[in-house]
Amino acid sequence: MSADTLMRTTFAQAPGPEFESPAFHIPKPLAECTVAIVTTAGLAHAGEPWEDQSSEFRSFGRDERDILMAHNSTNLDRSGFAADLNVVYPIDRLEEFQREGRIGAVAPEHLSFLGSTFDLGSMRLDSGPRAARKLRDAGVDVVLLTPV
Repeated sequence: MSADTLMRTTFAQAPGPEFESPAFHIPKPLAECTVAIVTTAGLAHAGEPWEDQSSEFRSFGRDERDILMAHNSTNLDRSGFAADLNVVYPIDRLEEFQREGRIGAVAPEHLSFLGSTFDLGSMRLDSGPRAARKLRDAGVDVVLLTPV
């Protein structure tokens, strides 16, 4: 028996929590949604280095393309990003999707976190909620996450 089959068989029988009235609403169609990118690539503007282990985020305007990858992991292959920004920050693809009517709009602002942080408490309790509020206030309906 494969590991996948074993896992599926075992956990298919596992009890799960029961929710009497789960909080769910039917989302609007993607063709009507405003979409923003949130990446963990540690993107930065020139001259704005990241502090090690920062749990903060950076904002980038929809038209910005002069962006650097400041992700500081020695294990990260940056060649894809060097060849095409859209590998980690698919802004041009979102612009195409908007022109084709696949999404309603590209958000005016997008965010980047530093993926190599261990300060998850600050991110969960402070910078994460601030980032979410910033996007919601800008009318963002959907976030495209690009983990790097």
